[in-house]
Amino acid sequence: MKLKSGCFLQHLHLLLKYTACMSVRNAAALMEHFQLLDVHRKNYLNDLQFYCFLCYVTDLNKDKIMLLFDLLDRNVRGRICFNEFYTVVYTLLSHENDLEKQFIPRHAGRAFQLLDVDRDNMIDFNEFEAKRFLFNIQKEVKKIFKDIGISGDEQLNYREFKIFAVFCIDKQQKEEGDHE
Repeated sequence: MKLKSGCFLQHLHLLLKYTACMSVRNAAALMEHFQLLDVHRKNYLNDLQFYCFLCYVTDLNKDKIMLLFDLLDRNVRGRICFNEFYTVVYTLLSHENDLEKQFIPRHAGRAFQLLDVDRDNMIDFNEFEAKRFLFNIQKEVKKIFKDIGISGDEQLNYREFKIFAVFCIDKQQKEEGDHE
């Protein structure tokens, strides 16, 4: 999941690698952008508005964009609010600035909710595999996923998920460092 060159989001940045927060100025600019996208003035975006926005700013295909919309639209109303929009932009910026390691522990609850489609407070490998693009985690995670699952049921609870996510990102960053 990458930002396209020249899009407005490339001018937004997260503060410091350790806090990984968005400045008030950037959050205000993002709110203005959200309001421009909200042509119906209802304080939400529907699936078409969301799709058009992500097509313009990312390299995601239609299936991934619609999957992401469905994950965000947990109450199945066909719309997302600013907080959910902010989550998407924050995720994109964490990728753009290589801050996934800081993003996931700070926002593990939200990340876990997005991945736990059936809402059973557990994430199985299939739920995770279909949505790993959200967190820039590469494919070789099945063994790690099984190893981290303490109960042996090949599912992760919230605590195990946080450990798993940080471990995967550490492994990926180490491998990228070895290739350079």
